[in-house]
Amino acid sequence: MQSSGHIRENLQGALFMVVAMAGFAVNDAIVKSLGNTLNLGQVLMLRGLFATVMIYFLARLFGQWRSPRFLVMPRVLQRVSGELIATASFITALFNMPLGNTTAILQALPLALTAAAAVFFSEPVGWRRLAAILIGFAGVMIVIRPGLEGFNIYSVLVLVAVGGCVIRDLTTRILPMEIPGLMITFSTSLAVTLMGAAIIPFQGWNPIGAIEWAKIAATSIFLIVGYYFVISAMRVGDIGFVSPFRYAVLIFAMIGGFFAFGERPDLLTLAGSAIIVATGVYTLYRERVVHRQSITPPPNRS
Repeated sequence: MQSSGHIRENLQGALFMVVAMAGFAVNDAIVKSLGNTLNLGQVLMLRGLFATVMIYFLARLFGQWRSPRFLVMPRVLQRVSGELIATASFITALFNMPLGNTTAILQALPLALTAAAAVFFSEPVGWRRLAAILIGFAGVMIVIRPGLEGFNIYSVLVLVAVGGCVIRDLTTRILPMEIPGLMITFSTSLAVTLMGAAIIPFQGWNPIGAIEWAKIAATSIFLIVGYYFVISAMRVGDIGFVSPFRYAVLIFAMIGGFFAFGERPDLLTLAGSAIIVATGVYTLYRERVVHRQSITPPPNRS
């Protein structure tokens, strides 16, 4: 039986995760609104500048700054490449399709991670989780609906973003523990900034007003809030209890899409989203069960 203190920690972790997801959803909504006046390169570079500077000072503040040689380690660069693919693909899709749909497809990430871990790390995946993965990807197809009315070609870019996130997250698991988290975050933010700067010559430079500058600063802050509270949630509560609350981002995204952009998800989008969330939560539950079984000693039969 769990103690009241343990229950309180889990509830606090869940609250932190919900706050983090709200931060990410607000960040995405602001980025989407910037797509009306700025191009992809400008958004990536300017948001990246704000975020990179803030992350640098946070790393200094918390004693997590290390030698810059860590920034060019092969594994770190591999992780950065995944983040670059994910960021460019996701924001391009975000500029061109509903916020709720984009977020819903991205929620296939836990399913994709489980499948990729089975392939590349030989992690055992039972028939229950395999079935959940297949059903979850069917939910993704319902949201995307290829070949049917309402299909948006930019949906494919969200799947590319999921692939980039898989590269990023799997590489994170094998990074040396000597590299602090904020150093890893700094390397990613710096790389995204440089990618944005490299894109600008091909897309041009649009005028930036006071409103755009305020939005750029705000999106950087909300992005860091999201990352901070995700880390806090994982440190306070049990991962198996806290992780399902990640899906709160879908609720926030649909609410934000409705009020900020007048988006109204249709029944197919809602049904597909429900399938993705249900199978994702079930997969997380099964992973928790399997983990418990692996650390529980067998009964003494003597």
